[in-house]
Amino acid sequence: MKTTLKLEEAVMLAGGIFAFSLQEISWWWFIGLFLVPDIGMLGYLVNNRIGAILYNAFHHKGIAVILGLTGVFYNVEGLQLAGIILFSHSCFDRLLGYGLKYEKGFKFTHLGEIGK
Repeated sequence: MKTTLKLEEAVMLAGGIFAFSLQEISWWWFIGLFLVPDIGMLGYLVNNRIGAILYNAFHHKGIAVILGLTGVFYNVEGLQLAGIILFSHSCFDRLLGYGLKYEKGFKFTHLGEIGK
């Protein structure tokens, strides 16, 4: 992946960490919940199509932003936290080269094939 894209993801990850720092929640929550979005990978136990759908639902930045902003608008800390965690985790995954998945299989992403 190009350096520019990695830098962009790193800056967005820093933004997610900053957003979390504004919450009145212990940092242990951030650390403990950071890998929870990877639960979407369990869909691959069913088949590639379900796996891609679930993985993408748990790693889509648009969904993360909607959750977070809904939490801000309605003053629901849980939704704010969910949005921040999903957004930060998605940025981290993309920084490592793991993009949104195609139905062809786990290693086929919108950022290119994993492992190439």
